[in-house]
Amino acid sequence: MNTPHNPTQNRLLAELELAEFHRLSPHLELVDLARGDVLYQADGKMMYVYFPTTATISVDFVLEDGGTSEIARIGNEGLLGVSLFMGGLSSSGRAVVQMAGYAYRLRAARLMEEFYHKGPLLRLRLRYTHTRLTEISQLALCNSHHSTRQRLCRCLLQMLDRSSSDEIAVTQESIAAMLGVRREGVTDAAGWLQNLGIIKWRRGHVIVLSRAGLDAHVCECYATVCHATSRLLPDLPTVPRAGTHAWRPAVGLPVPVLYRPGAQAKPLWVRGI
Repeated sequence: MNTPHNPTQNRLLAELELAEFHRLSPHLELVDLARGDVLYQADGKMMYVYFPTTATISVDFVLEDGGTSEIARIGNEGLLGVSLFMGGLSSSGRAVVQMAGYAYRLRAARLMEEFYHKGPLLRLRLRYTHTRLTEISQLALCNSHHSTRQRLCRCLLQMLDRSSSDEIAVTQESIAAMLGVRREGVTDAAGWLQNLGIIKWRRGHVIVLSRAGLDAHVCECYATVCHATSRLLPDLPTVPRAGTHAWRPAVGLPVPVLYRPGAQAKPLWVRGI
């Protein structure tokens, strides 16, 4: 039997007060996202905000020569569309689905109506925006001062935190684009981790054999972001502990059962808990 989807599988939606949740829930639309789906184009208008439940979304900048570099990654701990809270109507970067899964989307105009009520939702979103800015700042520092090996460990840990298993569907080419390095650098770093018995990489998939091994070789940036999130959003389980993963529900994630955007099936409109 398939496990039903629920908006509270997104940690921010789960933190809403009941009255706010019931105001928003009739407007939440469950969408099935495939890896590679582009949700926002750079400078494109943001019609929706997205609250991932099982999907992971990457926000990157595309250079004139076609190169890319990731500036943020969003999973079930957050939302895509933060710049709306700061007066922006268009996306500064491109938002691409990194790991296939599900998300709830909400029309941007409806979210801003709730935002301007200046209640608990406003405070929660401002704290989340602060954590996102902290992560972006730390990422810039990381890219300037840490090795590809350390950054690959950070990237894999962040993916693991947002995954329902220790096997992650990702290519070395995708990792290279996220880190803004040549693919050969990722191949070298991945081979080093594989020789240490920490990961096993096969075409299009990486299996993490030892999270402790990644923790031992990652730079301090990963822990800095986790602790900043736990300080600003103390109700979200963001700091990894032994035997657990940050932001991962203890009972696992639901089995996808619904539709892809554009399919003939009607969307699921969630009306309350």
